Amino acid sequence: MKAIKDSVHGHVRLGDLAAELVDTPAFQRLRHIKQLSTVRLVYPSANHTRFEHSLGVYHLAGRAVDGLGVDDDTAAHVRAAAMLHDVGHGPYGHQTEGIIRRETGRDHDDVRWLLTDADREVCQVLERNGLDPERVAALIDGAGALGPLVSGELDVDRMDYLVRDAHHTGVPYGTVDTGRLVTELRLIGDDGAGASADLVLDEGNVATAESLLVARSLMNAVVYRHHVSRVAGAMLERACERYLDRTDTDAESFRRMADHDLLVELRDRVPALGERIERRDLYKRAVWAELDEVPTGTVDAGRPEERAAEREIADAVGIDRDAVIVDIPSRPALKESGSAVVVDGVPQRLEDASELVAGLRAAERRRWTLGVYCPAEHVDAVGTAAREVLGLRATGRPPA
Repeated sequence: MKAIKDSVHGHVRLGDLAAELVDTPAFQRLRHIKQLSTVRLVYPSANHTRFEHSLGVYHLAGRAVDGLGVDDDTAAHVRAAAMLHDVGHGPYGHQTEGIIRRETGRDHDDVRWLLTDADREVCQVLERNGLDPERVAALIDGAGALGPLVSGELDVDRMDYLVRDAHHTGVPYGTVDTGRLVTELRLIGDDGAGASADLVLDEGNVATAESLLVARSLMNAVVYRHHVSRVAGAMLERACERYLDRTDTDAESFRRMADHDLLVELRDRVPALGERIERRDLYKRAVWAELDEVPTGTVDAGRPEERAAEREIADAVGIDRDAVIVDIPSRPALKESGSAVVVDGVPQRLEDASELVAGLRAAERRRWTLGVYCPAEHVDAVGTAAREVLGLRATGRPPA
């Protein structure tokens, strides 16, 4: 048993399998992938990595399976899945996930290509310890009764990153009682291996589940969707697209880069954007429009429509097309509201058991914003052109 000191959970104790997995190149790479990517341009202390986050997820998963009473083999597979859940992330984590999905057709939690290749060390470690790599990959993908513990509405991934991100950014909004959450999980209809069961929070835990939603909602507003991080993230995504268009780097090589590798490449190969990101010389907001200002067709626009709008806005102003970025986020959602919690002996969806969910949904809707970004000297002209091109409605509110 090896103990690692963690800033959030204290000592994380690794079993023999976990200690072997930590030493694989795929896991060590996570030391060089920052957990909060461009958020650290807002909160300077947010330099924690997916390496330490993965150790935290492993720790919480271990506590959960101990309480669930599943058999040793099932518990071992869940712990391995928790530890390896982020090994499929590309550089800058979620900021490059859209590009990687479009180029490869795979999300970061689809890791079969990494775990099931017999030539890869992770696969060899799992098999040497009697674990099935396919089964581990399926758990990371959220499959089966215990998949939601690793990737679901009440997963240990979310529990760890909310607490960890709040700790490292210094904000007081990510408070979650992870101890109660993991010890109050139950398998309903359990067959001993969790194969035909549903994962729920036990009776008396509506408030426990609500606390997770409140923490996530506040962290979205203050940390994850901070406008500076959104601007930097949009610039990073655009720079990565240009990089892949202008170099011989293929998508598979791109997705295995570390953060620092990518930043050096962008600075050298796409300097107009890469140098700005490195120096934090970011574009400014020309438009910052709320949901009621934006036509439905624009809210639901896809990537091709965004790019077409950027070209039209840039041409209307007479500036380089790379100088305009349209950033249309997905519709507001509250995934955790689908969590199952037992009320009066009957499992219910949290959104049906909690009056708080409706208020949080409304808050998420109010916070939704469409952004158009450009260099500071073009803000006024781009803002005017963008409102015309995107068909934005005037609401009488002052501009951002």
